[in-house]
Amino acid sequence: MKFYDRESELKILADNELKSRENAEFTVIMGRRRIGKTSLILKSLEGKEYAYLFVSRDSEAMLCSKFQQELESALGINIYGKVARFSQLLEMVMQESKRRHFTVVLDEVQNLYRTNRAVFSEIQDVWDRNHKESKINLVCCGSIHSLMQRIFEDRQEPLYGRATSKLTLLPFATGVLKQIMADYNPQYKPDDLLTLYMLTGGVAKYVELLMDNGCTTRRRMLDYVCRQDSYFLTEGRNMVNNEFSGDFDTYFSILQLIAQGFTRISEIDGAMERPTGTYLQNLERNYQLIRRVQPLMARPNSKVTKYEISDHFLRFWFRFVYPFQSLIERNQLGQLRQYIEEGYATFSGRSLELYFQDKAWESGLYTEIGNWWDRKGTNEIDLLAINQFTHKALAAEVKRNRKKISLDVLREKCGQLPSSPFSRYQFDYQALSLEDM
Repeated sequence: MKFYDRESELKILADNELKSRENAEFTVIMGRRRIGKTSLILKSLEGKEYAYLFVSRDSEAMLCSKFQQELESALGINIYGKVARFSQLLEMVMQESKRRHFTVVLDEVQNLYRTNRAVFSEIQDVWDRNHKESKINLVCCGSIHSLMQRIFEDRQEPLYGRATSKLTLLPFATGVLKQIMADYNPQYKPDDLLTLYMLTGGVAKYVELLMDNGCTTRRRMLDYVCRQDSYFLTEGRNMVNNEFSGDFDTYFSILQLIAQGFTRISEIDGAMERPTGTYLQNLERNYQLIRRVQPLMARPNSKVTKYEISDHFLRFWFRFVYPFQSLIERNQLGQLRQYIEEGYATFSGRSLELYFQDKAWESGLYTEIGNWWDRKGTNEIDLLAINQFTHKALAAEVKRNRKKISLDVLREKCGQLPSSPFSRYQFDYQALSLEDM
């Protein structure tokens, strides 16, 4: 698949590279696994002088040996003797960068933490002593959110405040997904686009896998997921295992429950037969795998709260793949495919709501977007968006089938909105379905 989008990110990286020709730049790029960080960095460095160093889970001495060879090959930095500590290697690179400009990329930099927990203090020391005279463009990226947050955003950690630029790479926007679908299947149907969004959430690697394998229709995408050699069958476990440092079974069980519709803490506690507040807090704050969903404009301490898996692919994986590992191990993938087919319409309904919420954000017309429901759950609005400056608002009913939408019913639901703060907003009412994607 060709390179899509990322114009603003490429401009930021190009500006940083240009600035580093005069003063050292330290760029940190974060984003979930397979989002396209490495592709973005390498695209931005086309035609530039750089060394790409992938931090594998080897010993420090082994890593230094590999890095030494790459630095000599890519940048012509001759390092004599055997270097066993990363800080020594970085010191030599920083000294060379005082004489000339170049870029060094450290990919999956968080793995250094597993290799030597003191290494980031050592990096701080080398950087602080040398960066004012340096012309290096140092780019660090990583995909394990909890570790990257700790390394670069925890005030107690040595590299806090050292980065001159921080960039979080987000999934493809809905407009980019439409462009990709149009390129690979000009006759695509709305359900094809919805399935692509539901499975990938705009994660570049997942989109690339489907497009490069000719999976441009709903049926082909779901067939590919259920192939014996499918990347998607194991990706969920691989992704989440990288984040968790313990209590794997508990976290997996909670995520499975949320995917199956146990969205309130009381429901999760009841199913687990134990308090799960600490685990939910970790999943939300430390791992950012779930999010709390409240009625739009509800008070922060409101008890009308639900939990939802924040990642589209993991939401699908924990709903349809993880609970049926025995089918996968026995190669009964036909049964798995049938189960997904039976649950597709209902499950994709929520994905359709999220799609239109994303489109609303991308429009730039609103400052707050979400759902709304009352305490009894009898009135629910699928999409509610407001602009706190213009006092304009959008209320929409979202269903796969437009014929099942009644704007009169939607207006009645909006009549149940609390007068404070909604009375000041002027509402537009819309019916949104597959046809509007």
